[in-house]
Amino acid sequence: MAAKGQPKTGGRQKGSTNKATADIKAALRKHGAELVKALVALTKSDNEQIRLAAINSALDRGFGKAAQPHTGEGGEGPTELVIRVVE
Repeated sequence: MAAKGQPKTGGRQKGSTNKATADIKAALRKHGAELVKALVALTKSDNEQIRLAAINSALDRGFGKAAQPHTGEGGEGPTELVIRVVE
């Protein structure tokens, strides 16, 4: 991590593509319609676990994952961060 006040160095530039997964994504995009049909078919499975996983996956891809709020103890108020220094 860069020292305070120093510019960040290294890593991928903001907005650049991830070359490590680009070929996999391109290959899967060619089969997009077929994969969606297979996912929809799994939502009709007799196995409840498979059906639920497929429904969750389809909803996440179609509508985006639900936001995960950060709340404090008991689900209310702000999150409290306590840092203890042990010497």
